[in-house]
Amino acid sequence: MTKSWKSVVVRTAIETSYEEKLQKKTRTSGCAVGTVFGDMMEGLEGVQLAATPVKTSWLYALAHKINRTPSLYLEAGAIHGTVLCHRDRPLVYMEDVGRHNAVDKIAGWMLSERIKAADKIMYTTGRMTSEMVIKTAMMGIPVLASRSGFTAWGVEIAQQVGLTLIGRMKGQRFVCLAGDERLERDMDPRDAPVEAKKHRRKSAQ
Repeated sequence: MTKSWKSVVVRTAIETSYEEKLQKKTRTSGCAVGTVFGDMMEGLEGVQLAATPVKTSWLYALAHKINRTPSLYLEAGAIHGTVLCHRDRPLVYMEDVGRHNAVDKIAGWMLSERIKAADKIMYTTGRMTSEMVIKTAMMGIPVLASRSGFTAWGVEIAQQVGLTLIGRMKGQRFVCLAGDERLERDMDPRDAPVEAKKHRRKSAQ
């Protein structure tokens, strides 16, 4: 039995460095450990993130709204959700098995809808790893928040590029490990809604 192999040949108009990138591999800190080819920091040198202020009342409101929104994440827990927000308003919610894929869906939606990034907040249900921080910064979004935690390299890169990194964002609390200068503490945490147990994902109860 013979097999017919189909192939696609792509020729670019300009010279590329794909062969050089394949020589450099980075093991990532995502689930199951991944591999990235090339320099992960490439392109970050010229990133200028807007100094958009972020009110803490927005963060409390977003945590309350997003964590009450029906989703596969809350139902099963074996999936990641990413939400693009403007101030205290969620704009679009994307889910995927991979946290990076969920972010890519947000990027595609922003491109198709011509949404500007400078005044937006990215919220994710997953850990804020170096890759998540780099993706958010390259998209031009100045704030990345999550109900989960951080990785050391993610915090380090956020500090380098001037991105505000907020984790453990649940109910009346959050932790900011980078970009604290954007925060405007306009609300007493005790006045924020308490996260009810029934709104936590089922695998965490």
